[in-house]
Amino acid sequence: MKKVKKVVLAFSGGLDTSVILKWLQEVYQCEVVTFTADIGQGEEIEPARAKAQRLGIKEIFIEDLREEFVREYVFPMFRANTIYEGEYLLGTSIARPLIAKRQIEIARETGADAVSHGATGKGTDQVRFELGYYALQPDIQVIAPWREWDLTSREKLLSYAERHGISVEMKQKGGSPYSMDANLLHISYEGRSLEDPALEPEEPMWRWTQSPENAPNESEYIELEFERGDIVAINGKRLTPAKILEQLNQLGGKHGIGRLDLVENRYVGMKSRGCYETPGGTIMLRAHRAIESITLDREVAHLKDELMPRYASLIYNGYWWSPERMALQTLIDESQAHVNGWVRVKLYKGNVIIVGRDSKTDSLFDTNIATFEDDAGAYNQADAAGFIRLNALRLRIARKIRAPKK
Repeated sequence: MKKVKKVVLAFSGGLDTSVILKWLQEVYQCEVVTFTADIGQGEEIEPARAKAQRLGIKEIFIEDLREEFVREYVFPMFRANTIYEGEYLLGTSIARPLIAKRQIEIARETGADAVSHGATGKGTDQVRFELGYYALQPDIQVIAPWREWDLTSREKLLSYAERHGISVEMKQKGGSPYSMDANLLHISYEGRSLEDPALEPEEPMWRWTQSPENAPNESEYIELEFERGDIVAINGKRLTPAKILEQLNQLGGKHGIGRLDLVENRYVGMKSRGCYETPGGTIMLRAHRAIESITLDREVAHLKDELMPRYASLIYNGYWWSPERMALQTLIDESQAHVNGWVRVKLYKGNVIIVGRDSKTDSLFDTNIATFEDDAGAYNQADAAGFIRLNALRLRIARKIRAPKK
C-alpha cells in the first residue's frame, strides 16, 4: 500500500461515503479533504458539512455546480442528440467528468496526493471517475475502497458505522429499496426488485414524474428558443441553463414524460437493469432534433447521426476528457452555428409532440421549392429523370450481368 499524505474524497454524506471517510483515516492514516458537489440532486447538501466536521475533517468543500454542469456538460452533449443504446440519455454518465475535474482541482489547491470515490468495482462509474482523474493528472493516486475492503454488504457497512460512531440518517423506515443517483438531468434507480428484469417497476418508485395515466387530461404547449443549438428561453423568457432544465423537468414531470426502463450493457462487461426519469432531457432532445431539421444541411445531419453512437459510448464509458471526444465535440459545436430559431411543443400524457418550428435567419426549408402547388419554375421536375437513371446505373449493370438464366 503506497503511503498517502492527503486524499480528496467525493463525499455525499450518505452511508457509503461516510464509512469510506472513516476507513481512509483508519487504514491509510491520512488527512482527508471532503468535496460535495451540488449538481441538482434535489437534496440538502449542507448536512454533509456537519457530518464531515464530526468526523474530524478540517478542509471541507461544498460547491454549487449546477450552472456549470448544464452549461459545460449537459448542453454540449445534447447538441449531439446523444443517446446510449438507443434509449439512455446518460444522466449519470455526464455528471462524473465534472466531479472528477473538481476533485483534481481541489487536490492541487490543497496539496493532496490522492483522490477517492465511492463507486463499486462492478459498475462503470469507477471507470468514469478514474479515467477523468488520470486524464487530468496522470500521476495522481486513486483509492477505490470497494475494490480493497471486505465491507461487501449493506449490513457490514452499517455494522462498521455503528462501531465507529458514524450516524446514519435513513430516508424512510427501512431505507430506500433502490440504489438511486440524481442530478439536474435525471434520477436513476437500480437494485432490489429491479434486479429481475421480468418485474414491472412499482409505481411508488417514481419520484419526478406522474404516471401518464394520472397526468393532466389537457395538453400544454410550450415554445423553446434556440441559439447555436442550446435552449436559451422558454415561452419567451430567457433563463440560465440550469433554470431552463429545472423548468423543463417540472413541465415534463407534470405530464408524465421521461420514464425509461432499460437493460443496458455496462463497460465492465455485464448487463444491468435500471430505471430512469429524464423529463426535461426528453423534451430537449425532441425539440433539438426539430430545430435541426430545418437548419442543418442534409449530409451534416446524417453525419451527426452516424457519429452519435460513438460519441454516446465515449461518454457512457468515461472518455469525456479523451482527445477523440474533444475532436468530435469540435465538429458537433461547429455544426450548431446556424441551429437558431424556435420550436413549439405539445406535452400530453407522456408524449412530447412537435407541432411547429421556424428559424427567421437560418432555415433551409424553402416553401417555393417544397410546395405541392405551382412552384413557378423553382424546381424542374424533369431533372429528376437523369438523376434517377444515373443512380440506377450500377443496379442496371449488375442486373444485366447477373440476372438468372431462363
